[in-house]
Amino acid sequence: MISDNFELIEAIGLNLCLAGLFILMTYAVHDILKKNNVPMIGKIVVYFVLFLGAAGFIFKGVMQLFIGE
Repeated sequence: MISDNFELIEAIGLNLCLAGLFILMTYAVHDILKKNNVPMIGKIVVYFVLFLGAAGFIFKGVMQLFIGE
């Protein structure tokens, strides 16, 4: 049974690990920005760049669903 669904289990595990990493990175960045009194525009830029990285992985997953690889 597990051998039949190995690719699905592997894909779900990878996506969960990537989500966890992005959550940990967001927490670490938030802590650093808070301790160093970064201005609001700096926070916006840093969070926007972090969001673009996460959005790239989300877009890749959506494209894989539509293309069917």
